[in-house]
Amino acid sequence: MLTIDTVTREQVEDFMFLEAEMLDEWRLKEWLTLFTADGSYYVPTTDTPANASPDNALFYVADDRFRLEQRVERLLKRTAHAEFPKSKTRHLVSNVRIRARHDDELDVGAAVLTYRTKMGLTETYIGSYRYRIAVTPEGLRIREKRCILDMEGLKPNGRISIIL
Repeated sequence: MLTIDTVTREQVEDFMFLEAEMLDEWRLKEWLTLFTADGSYYVPTTDTPANASPDNALFYVADDRFRLEQRVERLLKRTAHAEFPKSKTRHLVSNVRIRARHDDELDVGAAVLTYRTKMGLTETYIGSYRYRIAVTPEGLRIREKRCILDMEGLKPNGRISIIL
């Protein structure tokens, strides 16, 4: 059984690679199971400080668990025009580090490079992930995922229609 003291970087890295695989294969309902019941997903704007709160700063995405479930449901429908047909994506995760260990969760950081290809165009999103990963009896679970984009803005992409 995993405990906060026995979790290794390699185990966290494998967990993050599994998450990236699920996103790239559009296994979004299964991806949701990687989150805790109070899990959240954030993408701050490119000029928002990485540690800002969505309560007092602008975010591209600020989803609690309920909104995250709605996002997945919408993305899997044919009426999600930006993603029907689905884009091809590739999430590349590297430089995974356990930054801190708390009572029941890890603070984890990683570099990320995500490609989205659709209709002959490829968009690139570069940045970093900051996670709060809970250590539960069921294994590792995402309590908070924050994607900090290292871009001056969304242009030429113009939008985020996939899960980063």
